[in-house]
Amino acid sequence: MLRRLIDEHPDFDPRRWMEQLPEMDAFGALLFQVVGQQLSVSSTRAILGRLEGLFGGGLPERQQLLDADPEALRGAGLSHRKVETLRALAERFVVDGLGEESFRSSSDEEIEAKLTSIPGIGPWTVRGFLLIELDRPDVFPSGDLVLRRAAKRLYGLDVLPTEQELLNIAERWRPYRSLAAGYLFRSDLERTPS
Repeated sequence: MLRRLIDEHPDFDPRRWMEQLPEMDAFGALLFQVVGQQLSVSSTRAILGRLEGLFGGGLPERQQLLDADPEALRGAGLSHRKVETLRALAERFVVDGLGEESFRSSSDEEIEAKLTSIPGIGPWTVRGFLLIELDRPDVFPSGDLVLRRAAKRLYGLDVLPTEQELLNIAERWRPYRSLAAGYLFRSDLERTPS
């Protein structure tokens, strides 16, 4: 199945879609992931645009987010819970020194342990961060609905595979599961109106 997707798109660049995103550092990439939790791509982009408007045309830095009025953040379209999560994340970056250097020198498992200790950040968010910001080669966000939908269609399954079933399928793609995820995302986006 994956071989067919690769043959159909030999020039596929799994990171090209990121050109549409605002410029981001590690904090910005996590902010992007938190904003996008349980939302469509278009809703996420709309909220990011409103946040950029609040912060002079760019995503907020960690201290800017901490200094911002939480109600202004809610006015940009963030839920109360996401505002709390982003403020806790910003505080961890400021107080604990989380940042690009510490993430680059940590394993995927260490990063997941650090970040999931922040309320509101779970494995899905961390795996998206590992893919987007750190470009790790063997990350597979098996709980992502888009991947589950693509696997259902491509494998002719009657129902959406569970997260564990999708992990079992993806096992054969090690150590390049990130690339496989990119192809699955693309296959779904080709069939879904934006």
